[in-house]
Amino acid sequence: MTNAIFNLPDSYNEPVFTYAPGTPERARLKAELERQYNLVLDIPLIIGGKEIRTGKLQKAVCPHEHGHVLAQYHEAGEAEIKLAIDAALSAKRDWEAMPWEERAAIFHKMASLISGKYRYILNAATMLNQSKSAYQAEIDSTCETADFFRYSAKFMEQIYRNQPISNHHTWNRVHYRALEGFVFAVTPFNFTAIAANLPTAPAIMGNTVVWKPASTSILSNYYLMQLYREAGLPDGVINFVPARGSVIGKIVLDHESLAGLHFTGSTGVFNSMSKTVAENLNRYRIYPRLVGETGGKDYIFVHNSAEIPEVATAIVRAAFEYQGQKCSACSRVYAPASKWPELKSQLLELLGQIRMGDVRDFRNFMNAVIDENSFNATMRYIELGQSSEKAEIIFGGKGDKSVGYFIEPTVIVTTDPHFVTMEEEIFAPVLTIYVYEDEQLESTLQTLDQTSPYALTGAIFARDRYVINHLTDVLANTAGNFYINDKCTGAMVGNLIRWTSPRTIKECFAAPTGLAYPFMGEE
Repeated sequence: MTNAIFNLPDSYNEPVFTYAPGTPERARLKAELERQYNLVLDIPLIIGGKEIRTGKLQKAVCPHEHGHVLAQYHEAGEAEIKLAIDAALSAKRDWEAMPWEERAAIFHKMASLISGKYRYILNAATMLNQSKSAYQAEIDSTCETADFFRYSAKFMEQIYRNQPISNHHTWNRVHYRALEGFVFAVTPFNFTAIAANLPTAPAIMGNTVVWKPASTSILSNYYLMQLYREAGLPDGVINFVPARGSVIGKIVLDHESLAGLHFTGSTGVFNSMSKTVAENLNRYRIYPRLVGETGGKDYIFVHNSAEIPEVATAIVRAAFEYQGQKCSACSRVYAPASKWPELKSQLLELLGQIRMGDVRDFRNFMNAVIDENSFNATMRYIELGQSSEKAEIIFGGKGDKSVGYFIEPTVIVTTDPHFVTMEEEIFAPVLTIYVYEDEQLESTLQTLDQTSPYALTGAIFARDRYVINHLTDVLANTAGNFYINDKCTGAMVGNLIRWTSPRTIKECFAAPTGLAYPFMGEE
């Protein structure tokens, strides 16, 4: 035990590699892509540090070449899920007791491994199995993931340093305990960084985790587990349990030691899980913490004072990077009539430059949607746009799933601000634009606010500062992440306090020894 009060290294954002032609990182990434493309991994469950193979195999494929198998992974059944819960509970006491600075050191080691050895491994796995371009993989599986680890460690230090005021004869302090039980992490396919953050955010605060990864991002998630082991994360702190949601959900949510749920995914699934937790409250040892990030019907609102070249670039990038499969992706735009001809022209010019295809061809801006279910659902929305008198498709509208799940970047212009594609989350490369009359600014802002229950991200574009202030005020409750003259993707995340159970401690150095207070004395 070292008698010292430690300060962690300052956090910083991982530098983003460009992968431009001629750069050494481009050559290294292409080599790793070929290496992984020519492998067929056998991916086990990892429970308590042990690899478990159930023999119930599922395939991990390239969405852009769905006939190509990257790995076979073993699926957990009831016995393995219960084993994972037991492993998490068994590991909890020693992990929570580990000094916080030692936990922080492990996370800094994770980030350093991503900066070096694992950069190309995670990027290539994310590109192949989740159909991301080199740049989209870089900012996700390398940069954002490393950022999560470094910033989480610093946020943890800040939380522990946050202590109450004491007076001369008492010492008030707060002990930030881990939760009583285990945390269930359910992660989505679209960000390797989210797959990393959802289990590790509770873990850095001393909790242990049962992790259900998405079946369509299994390759990068498996490499994350290898990274954690190499960084020194003790066995059983995070347990890797690929399983069907209907199977694992029932067992985990019924368990008396469930202490928390960390979830990113569909609103319907999270609502259903929350309802189950509410119905099971009498069975739990504590009230489980529910932390969820679900739907987003994210918008860009354009004022007639905006710079249209900036707007056009932001719309195309926000709507169609990673095929629109971001919770923060722009899926609806409100454009002023006076600027619409100019904006339309520039949008069509940019969209015409987009190439789509295999991730190994770095000339491609877009790749494939994640699976056949996503492809089919998206094409149904596009068909609604094609058949409605209230809508016109001005770009795209076609899809082909013969080799990969490819859908053209599709832009719908509607005369109805409540058209279905303006209201429902599609999670695909489909953007809907409503053109409003300039003099109807205020009513259009009200329509925007009332259109969707989702409030994830939103952006405004304007040059008039009075207008910016007004729009920021009027749209205050439309988005949790709000952007001014920038696309509506990208934000800092910090929610570690939710994974603690604060205990206040008061120690008295001059305790009273009598019953009477001064006011009780005789006149």
